[in-house]
Amino acid sequence: MAKPSAELTRELQESIRRCLSRGAVHQQHRVKLETKPKKYEDRVLALTAWRLHLFPLKVPAKVESSFNVLEIRTFSTLNQNQILVETERGTVSMRLPSAESVEQVTRHVSTALAKVCPGPGCLIRRGNPETPEGPRDTSPNSETSTSTTHSVCGGFSETYAALCDYNGLHCREEVQWDVDTIYHAEDNREFNLLDFSHLESRDLALMVAALAYNQWFTKLHCKDLRLGSEVLEQVLHTLSKSGSLEELVLDNAGLKTDFAQKLAGVFGENGSCVLHALTLSHNPIEDKGLLSLSQQLLCFPTGLTKLCLSKTAISPRGLLALGQTFGANPAFASSLRYLDLSKNPGLLATDEANVLYSFLAQPNALVHVDLSGTDCIIDLLLGALLHGCCSHLTYLNLARNSCSHSRKGREAPPAFKQFFSSAYTLSHVNLSATRLPLEALRALLQGLSLNSHLSDLHLDLSSCELRSAGAQVLQEQLGAVSAVGSLDLSDNGFDSDLLTLVPALGKNKSLKHLFLGKNFNVKAKTLEEILHKLVQLIQEEDCSLQSLSVADSRLKLRTSILINALGSNTCLAKVDLSGNGMEDIGAKMLSKALQINSSLRTILWDRNNTSALGFLDIARALESNHTLRFMSFPVSDISQAYRNAPERTEDVWQKIQWCLVRNNHSQTCPQEQAFRLQQGLVTSSAEQMLQRLCGRVQEEVRALRLCPLEPVQDELLYARDLIKDAKNSRALFPSLYELGHVLASDGPVRQRLESVASEVSKAVDKELQVILESMVSLTQELCPVAMRVAEGHNKMLSSVAERVTVPRNFIRGALLEQAGQDIQNKLDEVKLSVVTYLTNSIVDEILQELYHSHKSLARHLAQLRTLSEQPGGGGPGQELSSQARGRGRGHDHEETTDDELGTNIDTMAIKKQKRCRKIRPVSAFISGSPQDMEGQLGGLGVPPGWFSALGGNQPAPSGSWEGLSELPTHGYKLKHQTQGRPRPPRTTPPGPGRPSQAPGPGTRQENGTATRLDEGLEDFFSRRVMDESSSYPRTLRTVRPGPGPAEPALPPLQKKRRRGLFHFRRPRSFKGERGAGSPTPGLLLPPPPPPPPTEESPPTPDPPSLGDNSTPCWSPEEESGPLPGLGGSRGPSFRRKQVR
Repeated sequence: MAKPSAELTRELQESIRRCLSRGAVHQQHRVKLETKPKKYEDRVLALTAWRLHLFPLKVPAKVESSFNVLEIRTFSTLNQNQILVETERGTVSMRLPSAESVEQVTRHVSTALAKVCPGPGCLIRRGNPETPEGPRDTSPNSETSTSTTHSVCGGFSETYAALCDYNGLHCREEVQWDVDTIYHAEDNREFNLLDFSHLESRDLALMVAALAYNQWFTKLHCKDLRLGSEVLEQVLHTLSKSGSLEELVLDNAGLKTDFAQKLAGVFGENGSCVLHALTLSHNPIEDKGLLSLSQQLLCFPTGLTKLCLSKTAISPRGLLALGQTFGANPAFASSLRYLDLSKNPGLLATDEANVLYSFLAQPNALVHVDLSGTDCIIDLLLGALLHGCCSHLTYLNLARNSCSHSRKGREAPPAFKQFFSSAYTLSHVNLSATRLPLEALRALLQGLSLNSHLSDLHLDLSSCELRSAGAQVLQEQLGAVSAVGSLDLSDNGFDSDLLTLVPALGKNKSLKHLFLGKNFNVKAKTLEEILHKLVQLIQEEDCSLQSLSVADSRLKLRTSILINALGSNTCLAKVDLSGNGMEDIGAKMLSKALQINSSLRTILWDRNNTSALGFLDIARALESNHTLRFMSFPVSDISQAYRNAPERTEDVWQKIQWCLVRNNHSQTCPQEQAFRLQQGLVTSSAEQMLQRLCGRVQEEVRALRLCPLEPVQDELLYARDLIKDAKNSRALFPSLYELGHVLASDGPVRQRLESVASEVSKAVDKELQVILESMVSLTQELCPVAMRVAEGHNKMLSSVAERVTVPRNFIRGALLEQAGQDIQNKLDEVKLSVVTYLTNSIVDEILQELYHSHKSLARHLAQLRTLSEQPGGGGPGQELSSQARGRGRGHDHEETTDDELGTNIDTMAIKKQKRCRKIRPVSAFISGSPQDMEGQLGGLGVPPGWFSALGGNQPAPSGSWEGLSELPTHGYKLKHQTQGRPRPPRTTPPGPGRPSQAPGPGTRQENGTATRLDEGLEDFFSRRVMDESSSYPRTLRTVRPGPGPAEPALPPLQKKRRRGLFHFRRPRSFKGERGAGSPTPGLLLPPPPPPPPTEESPPTPDPPSLGDNSTPCWSPEEESGPLPGLGGSRGPSFRRKQVR
């Protein structure tokens, strides 16, 4: 605040204030200025924050001269109230009206200098200039104190403002606000020039210059910002003056060789330099700059803790000087922890590297070593690290280097195995893009298998071209390696070798993160097999994987095979599906998986040609997904979708972000959805097996109910109890879950949380009371007068207590709704797993016991049947036997055999069925061939060639033979009647590896009779046979007319590929062949009915007895139901013929 003098008119004072509008006037004094020796003139001395102004006694006021406080070299107070000020431009002598005025001016200048410089920036003498400086008051309460302990960020804003005034530039208030607010709030001591990169170079230079007098900031950071010469000069000035700057980062700042040389000179000038971390990466300082720095680093008493010289265009000559500095200065052995010399090709390719190897071989404190892209010999380097870096090294990057024993078959040096078996703290090893021989890979894995100190190691072996031989080594050695927690095998050309490598990776239970991208360059059929292997890996109950990456694999639509397994997967928390081009169909499949998945937390997906429609499917899925926390921003796909549909894309992405934000807040997870999903997987998997077993056992119990034997009756009673348990087991899963839900609604956890909330509320009130009383007491001690003026201690305490009370509802909500809800969610997950385990265990036991009971009852029935067939057998046994025969005749073709039932009853088979049920079937849109897909999409307006561009190979059919396990297989053994008929001569030569076999002249039947050569020839060409090797009906063709009713000959059909989504097969016909009553061409017709039955072949004969010599033969019979492949659930029926 300005202090007006009684000798100055008000008009003059107001004129001076208007003239100095940019800054507030603190003081105004009328002085006598010495213009010439012993000649004084009247002037007005006006003091602003950082400058002293002299005005003549005229209105309007005009500045005659001024100088900044930083220009002052000496400030002396003489006798007779005279002040002598020596500045950079000259000396100013003035006489003030009183001693009080002299004290005010002196105090103002001292305070201003104290704000700018923590130490004495100039000499302020009291008395004669020749006399030494008198005592100064430097206590914290002194106005002239130089202490900046309580200043915000060390008084940077004041220093910056003073420098702006000193240079005559405008002070940027935004800089002061950012530092005083953001930096101070974050307690950030790193001054980052990128925060002010939008300002001019001169403004940056002033900010850097302000750091020279600042003791708060300890780090100057600049990356990917080219600095001008003004800024670089101030950086050197700051380093020469600062005693608190500990770390300098100038990464890719446009530095040249001359800056490195000047920097070395600054290190030599500043004896109080405390710099211990230096980063000059991505700046071409070359060998000259490194030589100068190496010479000065010899004089660093404490050495450096961090040195980064990545991509600095240095050669082995500069490395030689640096290595000699490391060896000559013993401080580096104990101080250097971070060394980065990467991206300097040829740096370690010559003998000069031995100097660095010798330093690494000595005991040192290195924690981080990055020598990627330096052409170093890996085995020689590992030999050096073995002796000096095993105890502290955690990060090792040797990418894009090579080994000395690259010749095939040559044994790897022992350093490989010894180093990786002896390292204690390794957590990251990068060997990507290295020419790694197989022997070195084997030695590396063997060394890690012997290391018991490491865990969760990240091993990067990407782009090493391991191929088949490397895959074989990984299969052999990786199973015994427990130290690796993250493995990157991307871009190694494994391709079809993944069929065996993926199961081998699943055997390593310590592996948590797996990267397999760019390894799927195989044909469609092999690709699907690999993906099924991968699905089988992540669906295992004991799978340890937490993240999986198949990025940039170009899986296209076959990505859905993997996506369909994510729906019910419980192990993976992170998936990377980027770069696979799965289109909107893949996004739709991913949305279906997200609707039921509860374990995924992170999804990375981009470069998949996803449009706004695909993002809309994901947004809809996230409405019901409450567990996904992070989804990477798909820059490529979003950009393309936004160009095509900007409004829809923006709305959809905002919806996705809103769902992700919602999921990141603690809330109730939809456990009912997880319950229903798990219930379907648990009960439906074994329900079919239970029904079949119960039906079989019930019929056996019904057949044996009249048996008088006591053991049989005991087994019947036990079987009835098992059937009852099997029926009750259907309600076991929901009953157990409901019981857990009822008990947990008001269980011990919630009661304990209620009591804890009450206790915490009381503790909070007590703590606030103690804090409030202590604060009021301290306030009364520091400001007693103000406290006495207040209304009173008690009244103030009560008024303040009303403001600092924490509501009880807040505490209860924080414990019960936030922390309590997280605990409840985890409790629900554990409860569901317990219910699932109990249900699975009980169902497995019931299945096993039912099967054993079925076998036992079946033996009793067989014994009774044997007794009934004996001559003279009768009585109850005969009646039971007839019932058993009637039962067998009615169910021969509807149930599986005992052997098949025994195979399916295995626990592993049940788990396999359950795992298959967890995987969503492949969509019908993806199961067709590309040619058929294009034909169908053409009618939808899709341009031709679109689907073919998705993959170069035809997808394999999605049909499965698993559904055929329920077809009737119990019956008579089939015979091939024309197996011994001579075959016609081959018209095509046999393929490689298939020797031609000439049939013999004749064969013998089982009964010993010779087979006629022409036996069955009459019925051969008239009988229609359906190929059992395909899951869809085939159109039959007539080769030669046979005896019997005349039938119209069909033209020969050409072999066609399956068409359409449902694999319809349409026969071709010639023009004019269709009559008026002919069916519509293209429809699949059932085979024509066989000739009417004759006396020689009765329509429905009884099954022959075991003693009959006639051989049963099967032929298709016309059915009215749908055929296989057209939605029917039953296969074609057959009728038996007696072939004589």
